[in-house]
Amino acid sequence: MAKSLKKDAAKATPLTKKSARALVPAQPINGSAALPEHSGVEVLDRLYATIASRKGADPSVSHSARLLSRGTCKVAQKFGEEAVECVIEAVAGNRNELIAESADVLYHLLVLWVDGGVLAHEVWGELERRQGVSGIAEKAARAQKLSMAFNLGTNKIP
Repeated sequence: MAKSLKKDAAKATPLTKKSARALVPAQPINGSAALPEHSGVEVLDRLYATIASRKGADPSVSHSARLLSRGTCKVAQKFGEEAVECVIEAVAGNRNELIAESADVLYHLLVLWVDGGVLAHEVWGELERRQGVSGIAEKAARAQKLSMAFNLGTNKIP
């Protein structure tokens, strides 16, 4: 499996081998099964490319084209609906439904990126930039920046 992960990491663009390996746990989490042979980044990159290719296509033959043709508000609404459904399944402890809803959330997030002109590699780059940065420190820095921008005199988010 390690050879396959290295091979997948080498193909995954624009992530580096090092950053791709860092996204893959070395050990299964909570006794879950071993990771599959494919790279999640590659799957998402292919899906993003497919969705992007549907922009401006005939809405009657493509769900992605139909969503994109309905505008940002509808795309965002669909993403929000899928996110809520994902949360419901997580809270209910429905593992299989959580997996299915998670796939829906990722798909609709990619549609939202395409609609907003966000390139997948820009998000991968942002994740890579944040790697090794404490989430607590990063959130505190954002709150401080927001406070300074609005001259709130506090570092708490309003």
